[in-house]
Amino acid sequence: MRFGKRMQPITNRWIARSSKIGDRPVFDRSEFAWVEMLEAHWEEIRAEAAAALQDLEEVPPLASVSPDHRRIAPAGRWRSFFLIGYGYREENNCRACPRTTELVSKVPGLNSAFFSILVPNTRIPTHTGVTKAFLTCHLGIQVPREKDKCRMRVVDQWLSWEEGKALVFDDVFEHEVQNDTDETRIVLLVQFRRPVGVIGKIVGGLFLEGVRRSRFVQEARRGITQWSEQRRAGAKQAAAE
Repeated sequence: MRFGKRMQPITNRWIARSSKIGDRPVFDRSEFAWVEMLEAHWEEIRAEAAAALQDLEEVPPLASVSPDHRRIAPAGRWRSFFLIGYGYREENNCRACPRTTELVSKVPGLNSAFFSILVPNTRIPTHTGVTKAFLTCHLGIQVPREKDKCRMRVVDQWLSWEEGKALVFDDVFEHEVQNDTDETRIVLLVQFRRPVGVIGKIVGGLFLEGVRRSRFVQEARRGITQWSEQRRAGAKQAAAE
């Protein structure tokens, strides 16, 4: 982790220079052909999300499964239903959302895919992502009616979600999120490899493999597995009683 943090700004500069689509905070979704595929099937994705997320208490808070997010994740208020994380599949969740899993698996260079849930009256403070090796796409699944009170700032741009529409941005640029409404916001969050040249592929690939094997990812994997096992054990006990 210490070595990775020292190398992070260096590798990000190399990746940015190698980028085939420039280095800017927000991208037009039309630059990525597969985004249209997700938008075209968003209602199927929404139906699976509605079934899987009926009880948000069954969805782990990000701060519980990923200790590195505790600084920015309000306790119990930012929840994540992982399908795929850094290439690792959460099989129970994938079985619960087979169509969504099938669709995101078609995204070129997929790194992670999960439903990101922000409960009412929650703010995520300014923070930055790990690496420019990938970009982030948010597909709006459930968006509060007061859009001006539920939005995301990326550097100096305020972005609002729309159901069935995607936003694409580079999370290495500083960003913050606010949901100042009485409704829950849900997006399908997809992280995917940035289109880059040969140098960017080599540098980004090595850095991502290091992150994948790091405590940051492995602790999150264990946290998700433990949460899932505890919930299944609790359900079995309740059924037995």
